[in-house]
Amino acid sequence: MRVRLKADGRIVEILDDGSEATVDTSDPARFVRQVRARCGLTQAAFAAQIEVPIETIRNWEQGKRAPRGPARALLKLIDQAPDVAFATLGKKRAS
Repeated sequence: MRVRLKADGRIVEILDDGSEATVDTSDPARFVRQVRARCGLTQAAFAAQIEVPIETIRNWEQGKRAPRGPARALLKLIDQAPDVAFATLGKKRAS
């Protein structure tokens, strides 16, 4: 899977035929919770894995803030290929 951050802030998935499909980010808080839950990590462990303060994860999941730009792209990558994402970050996926 390939994703790209567009200049207007959208995240698009690059499909096999070269076309693009916009990634749904209509409820960022729910998306972050789902990604973390699928990884089986606590907020603290997830924050450590992606090297952000735990307050950032809490704010995202509570809807106080929304992940932007590269953070959204990273979350989408973790959603689709967590082992690849964590290996790229140089971390083993915690269970």
